[in-house]
Formats: sequence, C-alpha cells, structure tokens
Amino acid sequence: MLDYRIINRLDSHAEGSHLVTWPGSPLLADPQVSACRILSEMAARAENSVADTVFGCAPFTRITLIPLKFWLDGDALTQALRPLFNTPASARLLLDVTAEAPGLSVALRYLFNLEHSLMDLGLRAPQPDAVRLQQIDVWCQPEQSATLKTQLRQQQAISHGMVAARRLADLPSEQCTPQFVVEEAQRLCANIPALRCDVLDENAIVEQGLGLLHAVGKGSARPPRLLAIHYDGVETGPVRSYVGKGITFDTGGLWLKDGAGMYTMKYDMCGAANVLGLMLSIAALALPVRVMGVLALAENAIGPNAMQPGSVARACNGLTVEINNTDAEGRLVLADAIAWASQRHPQTRYIIDMATLTGAVVKALGYELSGLMTQDEPLRAALTAAGKQSGDEVWSLPLDARLKKQTESAIADLCNTPGNNAAISASAAWLLHYFCPPAIPWAHLDISGTALWREGGKSVASGRPIPLLIQHLLNDLQR
Repeated sequence: MLDYRIINRLDSHAEGSHLVTWPGSPLLADPQVSACRILSEMAARAENSVADTVFGCAPFTRITLIPLKFWLDGDALTQALRPLFNTPASARLLLDVTAEAPGLSVALRYLFNLEHSLMDLGLRAPQPDAVRLQQIDVWCQPEQSATLKTQLRQQQAISHGMVAARRLADLPSEQCTPQFVVEEAQRLCANIPALRCDVLDENAIVEQGLGLLHAVGKGSARPPRLLAIHYDGVETGPVRSYVGKGITFDTGGLWLKDGAGMYTMKYDMCGAANVLGLMLSIAALALPVRVMGVLALAENAIGPNAMQPGSVARACNGLTVEINNTDAEGRLVLADAIAWASQRHPQTRYIIDMATLTGAVVKALGYELSGLMTQDEPLRAALTAAGKQSGDEVWSLPLDARLKKQTESAIADLCNTPGNNAAISASAAWLLHYFCPPAIPWAHLDISGTALWREGGKSVASGRPIPLLIQHLLNDLQR
C-alpha cells in the first residue's frame, strides 16, 4: 500500500515533491512555498482552470494549482488529478486539503489506486526510469487532522481491496483460471487471522448439488470452483453475504460470441474479484461484523462436454433451469451460489450479488452507474444512499412479477433467458430472485458498465463496487 502522512507543517520531505494546492490556500504563505516566484502568476490563472508547471518551482519538482470550485466536486477533482499522474514527476505528493472538499474521499481513493499499474503484471518489458508515486503527504490545519485520519484510513483500506481485485481481473485468462483465483485468494488471506477460505472442487460441486455451476464449467479443461471466504470480526451475530460471478473467460459456450464480443471476456470474473477485494477491505478496517464472500468460478468454454442449448440443469435448491442460451451463463453460476449461501447461513442479514451480467444494463445506464435490482425497499434505499455518499452510484431498475413470463419454461421450472429478448437485465435478476429465500433481503448489482475503467480506447478493471459496499456496510453497522 502507498504510504501516507498527515502533516501540519512542511519539513525536508517536501523538497522534490509534487505540490498540489489551490489558490488562496494558507499553505501558500509558508516560506518554502512563497519562495516560488511563479506562484503569483499561477494563482491568477488557476481561478478557473488548472495551472501546472515543472519549471521554476524549486524546492518542488512540480506545482499544480487546482481551482477551488473543482475541490467541491469529487469527479471534477479526480479528473483534474488524473492526467497529472499518467506520467508522475515525483515519487512524493504533497497534497493540500485545507479547502472544503466534499469529493476528497473519491480523489484519495484514486490516488491510493495508483499502487496498481498494468506494468505490475510483469507482461511488458520494465521501464527502469519510470517514476511511481510512493508517498503522499497530506497537509492540513491541525483541527482537520482527526477527521482526516479516519478518512485516509478508510480510503486506503478500500483501495487495498480494489487494487487486489483489479490486479486479479487484469490478468490474462490463461493464467487466471478458477483454480488460480482460489490459490490467489488463499495466498492473500493466509496472513489475516480473521479470514478463512473453504473450497469446493468439481467433485464437491456435483456432490452438493450445484448443477448450474457444474453445467457451466464442465465444458472446460479448467474445472469450476466455489470459494467461500469467511470473515469473523465478532464471534456471534448475523452474517452478511456477498456473491460474485467469476466466469474467468466467457466464449459464450456453444452460443459462441464473435471476436469483438469476446475480447474483454477475461473481465467476466470482475464480480468474484471484487468480492475477494471487498473481504480484504473489511479485514483491513477490522470491522466488528461477520461476513461471507462467495466466488462462483468457472470458464464458459466450448468442448465435447459443453452444455447445450435446450439442456436442463438442477440447482442446489432443487429448482431446474432450461438453458436456452449458453451465453447467459453468469446468472446460472450466480443462482447456485446465492442458493448455496442462503443454505449455509439461513439467518443471513442480507445477500448482495455482483456481476458483469448483461450488456443491456450498459445500454440503459451507461458506464457510470451500476444497475440495482431488488424487491427489498429498505435495502434499495440503503444501497442508493451509500452510492451517493461514496461516489460509487447505483440506479434502480424494476423487479416484480410483471417479469414472470420472461423466465417461464415448458420443460423446466425456469429458463435462463427470455424468448422475446426484452428487459434482459431485469429478466436476469428475476431469475436470480427465485434462488434467495423470501425471508432474506437480497439485491443484485449489474456492474457490466462500471466494473471496467475505459480510457484512451482501452479497458482495465476499476474495482467498483467495493467503495459502495464498504460505505453500505459502515452505514449498516451504525444502525
């Protein structure tokens, strides 16, 4: 994790750092800062736009003044910071946070996420001269320190989980197989006493009746896994469960995708990766709660044993599903995992699942909002509020009995896709609702648009919705 310090006065560590401040800041009166003659000219330009220089700014390597109005908006502040760190000028950042900045948490989260880069995967030749941010010095007034300490600790812990999830999701699928995900989770959890892992291999999946997960994974030479990660922050109390879709690569099965549609399918396991990251964030915050994270892991491949359109599989809760589209496999593995989680802890406080489930949710909501589907109104309200607080927002889509015909089958209890190609996202959620007992509040997050960060024509994992879910959990613990 990136190191940080909270400071109220400048010291020798400020020399050579990248100073980010705002016009009118009390920091500008400090002798080390006021000695920079270029500041007066920059301050005038920074009233309405970002002023940035690497010239004449000793003792700093770089100085950036961001207009005060940008600090009032988390997105605007983060967007102002983002281009500055595409090519950092210094390994140390001196961040002035004396401005009232409602969006500071989002910006801090962005900075802590700079710990991960695609270069870290070791798949490109290293760039020995590249500068990486390693230290953040946060300058504030003494009366701000206590609040800032909590804020920094939370955002660092959230980012720790996001970075772990992003690193896993960004790996090529030939490396990131179901078994690899299990082993990586076990490695990351090994030194955290509050976390423990249980694994079902392909034989245990069949023995415990998870026929939907088995159906999806049986066509691959890389067999499926179900991984449960348990966090015991307290000895007793209700368990909160999170379930993630972990399709480590999705060819579409015998309903084969075209090449363009298959290109980013290594990211079809972002839901599972984010459940792992969420558990790591919860442990880093040492929250007084019991949590179970369930990762439903499979590769949807073509082969002699691949599931066929029209086949019927039975879930661990006894319901049968006609598989009329093998490219709608995510809802199958989620359904089994939700049912399994509810059986494991019948007194679960809630189950929240997350999945890159449908392209339709992107058409409906774009890339900034996750789709939220639930029939539990308190859970809907709580997640919506947490999304606004965290800057990781959701938008509700309808979920009620008007969708019933979308999952009717002539041969089985349910079918996995509607024949009329309508309401795809909500229809998938309607199928899932059959697998969570009515007594357990349940919500589905379709993160097809938000699980990736898209910039310059490239996609990388974003780590969302970990910020949303941590904020929701923190709020829930205060009730």
